[in-house]
Amino acid sequence: MTGPARPPLHRWDLSPAEAQALQRTLAARIIEGPPLEVGAQRAVPLLVAGVDVGIQGEVARAAVVVLTHPDLRPIEQATYEAPVTFPYIPGLLAFRETPVILGAVARLKRQPDVLIIDGQGRAHPRRFGIACHVGLWLDRPTIGCAKSRLYGYHSEPGPNTGDWVPLTADHDVIGAVVRTRPGTKPLYVSIGHRIDLDSAVHLVLTCLKGYRLPEPTRLAHQAAAGEHVVPTAEQPSLFDPL
Repeated sequence: MTGPARPPLHRWDLSPAEAQALQRTLAARIIEGPPLEVGAQRAVPLLVAGVDVGIQGEVARAAVVVLTHPDLRPIEQATYEAPVTFPYIPGLLAFRETPVILGAVARLKRQPDVLIIDGQGRAHPRRFGIACHVGLWLDRPTIGCAKSRLYGYHSEPGPNTGDWVPLTADHDVIGAVVRTRPGTKPLYVSIGHRIDLDSAVHLVLTCLKGYRLPEPTRLAHQAAAGEHVVPTAEQPSLFDPL
């Protein structure tokens, strides 16, 4: 028997100025910690989900792929499509993509223990990127894992897999700049919700399979483009007409 549905966090029909004000308000509700239990610390395997969104024209498609950890076996994928209703504005990505992400997560049969989202978490001008937004809405641990820097300053991390340096802004550490593969650009990892930064970096590193992107978001990117990344998954190609 399931409990009552969580009430909506807010409405989506906001102006850019209202959206920025909401981010500042909601940022105070993010929980940074506790450490995430993985491996031998857990009685049952961890379920890790990767989340990515593809946009074609005026339609957004979110994909969520659930994997077991630490063997990184994909066991489920779900997608959700909807019209884009918010303009592209740096720092306000969540208002374009979170609604379809929530729709995809709602279609999962197995709810993940933690979600790795292609985007920023605390590494954001208002400390409330899309990973924070999704985490607060779902009240679940989330990690922001972005391919490029949105905000903050850092030195260059070392050349080897696992090398990382702090990402800082306004005298605070807002994330980590992590080398996930030699000879490639680093990723920007930050807290989304209900996790600490060390755990976020550790989980991303233990989700690598020789690529720059961790396996959950790498597969989610493929699923958002219409690929079947779980052997038993059945779904139409991206943006196929009904």
